[in-house]
Order: sequence, then C-alpha cells, then structure tokens
Amino acid sequence: MSGFAFTLEARDGRARAARLETPHGMALTPVFMPVGTAGAVKAVQHRDLREIGARILLANTYHLMLRPGDAVVAGLGGLHGFTGWDGPFLTDSGGYQVFSLAALRRLDDEGVRFQSHLDGASHLLSPERSMEIQQNLGADIAMAFDECPPGDAPREAVAEATARTTRWAERSRASHTRSDQWLFGIVQGGVHLDLRDESARALMRIGFPGYAVGGLSVGEPKPGRDQVLDHLDPVLPPERPRYLMGVGTPQDLIEGVARGIDMFDCVMPTRNARNGQLFTSRGRLSIRNARYRDDPRPPDPDCRCPTCRSASRAYLRHLHQAGEMTAATLMTIHNLFYYLDMMEKLRQSILLGRFESWRGETLRRLEAADLDGS
Repeated sequence: MSGFAFTLEARDGRARAARLETPHGMALTPVFMPVGTAGAVKAVQHRDLREIGARILLANTYHLMLRPGDAVVAGLGGLHGFTGWDGPFLTDSGGYQVFSLAALRRLDDEGVRFQSHLDGASHLLSPERSMEIQQNLGADIAMAFDECPPGDAPREAVAEATARTTRWAERSRASHTRSDQWLFGIVQGGVHLDLRDESARALMRIGFPGYAVGGLSVGEPKPGRDQVLDHLDPVLPPERPRYLMGVGTPQDLIEGVARGIDMFDCVMPTRNARNGQLFTSRGRLSIRNARYRDDPRPPDPDCRCPTCRSASRAYLRHLHQAGEMTAATLMTIHNLFYYLDMMEKLRQSILLGRFESWRGETLRRLEAADLDGS
C-alpha cells in the first residue's frame, strides 16, 4: 500500500528497532501510543503531545461510533481533519468492548449487540460494521474485529472465542477496502499456547500487514503473558509490525520489547496522572501524600519534561488537592513523557547492542525504588 512501510533497523536478541511509515508520518519503534478514546488524550492538547514526542495516537471505535458518530467524523475529514492531529492514528476494533461491556451486550457469530452506555439504544457491532466505522474514521491503522475473553475464562470459552476471532478476521479482511489504511489481525487464545499458535497461523493464512496480540491485559498472570509472547515470537512473521494491546506498566513494556514487540498502548500513564500518581526514575510518587505539601523539588529531578522544568511537588499537590484541572494536565504531560522517553532509551539501547544490560539495570532500579518515589 502506498505510504506504508515497516523497516527493521536493528535487533538485539529478540528486541527490535524499526521505522514504521504511514501516510501521516513515521514512528520509530519500539513505540508507545497514548490513548485518545474520544479523539483526544485526556487533559492535554496536541501541541503538548508533539512537544513531548508522541507520534501515534489511539482512538476508540465504539465510543466514536456512539458520539459524535463515525459519519460525522467522516464528513469532517476523518480523525485527522476532525481532531487536527496530523500524525498517525490507530483505531481499535471495538472488540475490547465485548469484554469490558459484558453486562450490556449479547454476542453471537453475527457480531455483538450492545446497549449504549449513553442512552440505552441498541447497536450491532459486527466485523463489517467495525470496518465501516474504522474506514469512516480514517485512521492509518485499523484493527480486525475480535472477541476478547476474560483472563479467567475456561479453556472451552477461550477456544470458542479464538475460533470466532478467526472467522471475524476473515470477514474483516473481506470488507476492508481502503488502500490508504493498514488492517492488523489480532491474535487471541488466552494463556493457552496451542490456541495462540492456532490463532496466529490462521491470521497469517488470511494475510495482514501487521499483527496484534490481544487478550493479555484482562486479568491473566504476568508469567502467562510472558510465556505467550515467548511462544509467538518465532511464529509471527519477523518482517511485520507486532502490537501488544493494552499493556501496561514500564516493566511490562520492557519485557514486551524483550520478546519482540514493537507497539504498545495503555491508559495507565494518563489515568494514573489524573489520580495523582506519577511515574519517576525513583519509583511511583503519590502526589496526595502530605509529605509533599512544602516540597520544592520537581516530581523527578532526573526528568526533562515541561512539568519537571516548571512545577514543584508542592504546587502539583496543591493543584490536585484543590481539584484544579491544571493538575491533570501537568501530571499527564509528565507521565506520558516518562513513557515516551523510556521507549526512546529502549530504542537506543537496541541500536547500540546494549539492550540486555539496559534492561537489567532499569528493572533492578525500578524494583529497588521506594514505591512512593520519594
């Protein structure tokens, strides 16, 4: 497809550094994608995101379908014209809502019928409808419609969801027609390696320009997740990008890169920021703690972000305690910078052939850090 390319630049063990080119710009991998559910990353403007190095944003198919409606977004130039973000977008398929809105939906082979959490109206989300919505939204990368079972689902239910995901992937591929949009398949199968293998190979037979690994942020134990990624690394085609959906902590991202993953997203840095928790080089810092009431230090003395260059812990605590919106903005900028800067350091360690030593040093520091980051 015109305007798309994925070029591997270096490997260090299974860790990969690459260039991901899209019609709306390039991202250097490994890459973290801030989550903009409704077409905006909560509490920050696009100029903030550009300043701290964000390259790809993620938007939510289900929520934009409900409000303002995918037809409205299409009429205003797709996500890029509608939001003013001129870099790449990725949209999820709506399949995660099969999991997260289980109490409001009915599922069968046709698709998923949801009761809107906004007004109670009924909506059918099928592979064909998901492709219609995502093509209307016009993201650079779209996702095949999938079923994401909970982490504690019995094997029989996971096997059924995996088989349905394959059938839905076929229908997604058949109904996707935009030549200026990549469509990724999503590997499911829970923590069952044979089901993961079956899912990956079925998707590869269908043929996608990239592959995501779903269902690994839904309550499964971390050792099971790592085992799945270890198993899939030699199975998935090395020349295609790999995306681990919805994961996670800084340690999770490091371990994902160590197992061949290129792309990540998670609400953790933005959600935690709004709740007063900051990621720092010295551990997590809860700004609500009374010890910071008159603390003149920046959140992280080793950080170069705009927040750490201008705001003290005392000021952030005051804003947060007072309910000022500026608190969410400043702390979100910091947390996203922390994630994006870490990905850049990850990438440089791969290019220099130092990934394993960097990984070990960083994980040891994070594990040894005071949990309150003081």
